[in-house]
Amino acid sequence: MTAVFELLAEQPIIYVFLLIGIGMAFGHIKVKGISLGPAAVLFLAIILSAWADSYNVKLEVAPVIGTLGLVIFVFAIGINSGSAFFHNLKTSLAPILAMVVLFVVSGFVTFGVGKGVFNMSSAQIGGVFAGALTNTPALAAAAGASGDEASATVAYAITYLFGVAGMLVAAMAALSYGKRDTDTPSPLANRTIRVERDDHPFIGDLFEKFGGKVTFSRLRRGESGPITRPSMSDTLDPDDLVTVVGPRELVAKMADELGHNSSHSLTKDRTYLDFRRITVSDPKISGRKIGDLEMAKNFSATISRVRRGDVDMVGEPGLVLQEGDRVRVVAPTSKMAAITKFFGDSSRGLSDINPVALGIGIALGFAIGHIPIPLGDSVFTIGGAAGALIVGLIFGKLGRIGPFVTAVPYTACMVMVELGLLLFLAQAGSKAGAQVLTAFADGEWWRILITGIIVTSVMGAGLYLVMRFMFKMGGTKLSGLLGGAQTQPAVLAFANSRTGADPRVALGYALVYPVAMISKILIAQVLGAL
Repeated sequence: MTAVFELLAEQPIIYVFLLIGIGMAFGHIKVKGISLGPAAVLFLAIILSAWADSYNVKLEVAPVIGTLGLVIFVFAIGINSGSAFFHNLKTSLAPILAMVVLFVVSGFVTFGVGKGVFNMSSAQIGGVFAGALTNTPALAAAAGASGDEASATVAYAITYLFGVAGMLVAAMAALSYGKRDTDTPSPLANRTIRVERDDHPFIGDLFEKFGGKVTFSRLRRGESGPITRPSMSDTLDPDDLVTVVGPRELVAKMADELGHNSSHSLTKDRTYLDFRRITVSDPKISGRKIGDLEMAKNFSATISRVRRGDVDMVGEPGLVLQEGDRVRVVAPTSKMAAITKFFGDSSRGLSDINPVALGIGIALGFAIGHIPIPLGDSVFTIGGAAGALIVGLIFGKLGRIGPFVTAVPYTACMVMVELGLLLFLAQAGSKAGAQVLTAFADGEWWRILITGIIVTSVMGAGLYLVMRFMFKMGGTKLSGLLGGAQTQPAVLAFANSRTGADPRVALGYALVYPVAMISKILIAQVLGAL
């Protein structure tokens, strides 16, 4: 085995991709419906690294590969979640503050058990906190504040594994009740409704009443009139037929509001109006709101819905389009060729990683993450990963800055998320393996491990109970939040694999990740300095 390990040590690229390939082969194996997913790469790297160390071979992936993978991963998460993140931040401030309080409580628990029960050093206490909450920047802060990097690193290595496994258990518990989530997005539906009201309501008034969450795509006056594209200034008269598109429950309410569902379907009659799914591939469209395209004025057309990845969304005027989106356009048949040319309709839009935004965004985020922030007599940084996530969130929210497109297609984002995550997990596991053996050679390992188990359990159980019962958060979103609070991509990967990459998972992760990163660094800095 020595020759094999030495060969892998001399060929780090081969080693990295063997970890990814073999690890994911095991990660896809399901036992009673449960699989490790990308987390299997982490555990395989730990096992092989520790095994090689027993032969006196240092089998590690270069740290720069892990850093590269992590910043690509979090930047893509930010891009994909940016718009929803800022929308939800207004209503999620209380859960974020509750998470910070739990971090402070975990800090007190770490100090109380570590110092009061096991008489640990400040370096060990800081390392336990960082490892139990799986945050490498926090380890760096604790090591710098204590001046004893070796002790902090050993404590981190011992507690890190349960930090991952413990939060995976919490995520599994969240997902077990996630099947009953009440915040599950309603599937879109379209219905042709026969109007029975005789007060002639304006379509614009109905649009506002339903919060802009539905669209009106077709209108026929009487039994045999032409099918036209309705405008906000049109009224609905008795016996009119109108097609409404939106979330299923809102469409049902609209039918009750106006009259009843009709047995006639206006979508089947394509004599006057046609509809088509068109891929957004022209960069000039990316980053622009649907309302800014003026489809009614330019093409007498309506965008009724937008498909991003596997998710359908109502074509609201404020929805920002991305390359790779597939828009469903309702328009006169004669206009379809011009509309198709307008959007591009090329498969290139699905895979364009937008290298300009990727390069500038990650470089800017990495620079922001390493800006020194004063803290008493010392300084700390939030780290390149947190900086890249922040810039990604901003880019995802803006979509476009003048001619500069900041968005990245959903499909390309998902590719970057998975590749970046696998690179990070391979490097993190290979680093931890040798440290674990060193740590277990120390007679105090069990005290450190017990303290770490307590801290991880307090944080995991606290987040689960507070978010589920106090804030009534759905289990799917909570599973992502647990990964974000733990700043642990392996937990996010596990939740994604169990939910088919439900967008609520990424939203929960991105919602708390930046604050979690900064909070843990500050608390670890204080613990290491005590």
